[in-house]
Amino acid sequence: MTETMRPNETTVPGLHTHDPQATLEFYESLGFEVTWKQLKPYVFLAFRWSGFELNYSAAPKNLDIAEENTGGALVMVDAVAPYHEAVTAAMRAAHGKVLSRGLPRVTRLRPGASRFTLMDPSGNSLIFIRRDEPEGLDYGGSPELEGVAKARDQARIYREFKNDDRAAYRHLKSALRRHAATATAVDRALAHATLVELSLALDDPDQARTWRAELAAVELTEEERQRVERELDHALHLEEWRDGDGPRG
Repeated sequence: MTETMRPNETTVPGLHTHDPQATLEFYESLGFEVTWKQLKPYVFLAFRWSGFELNYSAAPKNLDIAEENTGGALVMVDAVAPYHEAVTAAMRAAHGKVLSRGLPRVTRLRPGASRFTLMDPSGNSLIFIRRDEPEGLDYGGSPELEGVAKARDQARIYREFKNDDRAAYRHLKSALRRHAATATAVDRALAHATLVELSLALDDPDQARTWRAELAAVELTEEERQRVERELDHALHLEEWRDGDGPRG
């Protein structure tokens, strides 16, 4: 009698490392368990963290890690914030700061976001995704929006799903210049607040101050002002998260 297949498979991502020692040190610093370490006659590394595992072999000789397309894995979880908090806490403990630029690094996690990315020293990406993340994301921006509001929604897609702060910044800046005259005051103000955060993410504090000054000139109701201040809080949280002044994830 032929045995039947059962839906209880386990998949272990096989990734590449250009520097086995750097890969070992990186994952050990995050609290991963090394379940196998072999450097000769060929490289094979295995790690376990929480309920998932990663395997590594030697990278091809022509790998350019600067392109950051070595490989990757999706890690589906019930809630992303605890994982993000654990990663950033481990980075602060090991390095005195969050590694948010270059390789390795972790992307920021805004309140309510459903994913973040951890990049390893070899340019592999581990994308932690909330299992109930909304389906049907519109990568052109929501069809229900227009003008500045639509551009801000598209900037959100660039920022949170494509990890491209520069594209988000350019898109929103261009849309604000084109559609400012027809946008509501609160949409203009929210766009300015988003550009403040993106400027800080792109290491341009002078530009962030310029956007904040323009924001201050927009006339808003008290309710609208409070809404915009909540958006500006994300910029403050970004600075605190990077500098390690608070336990924000």
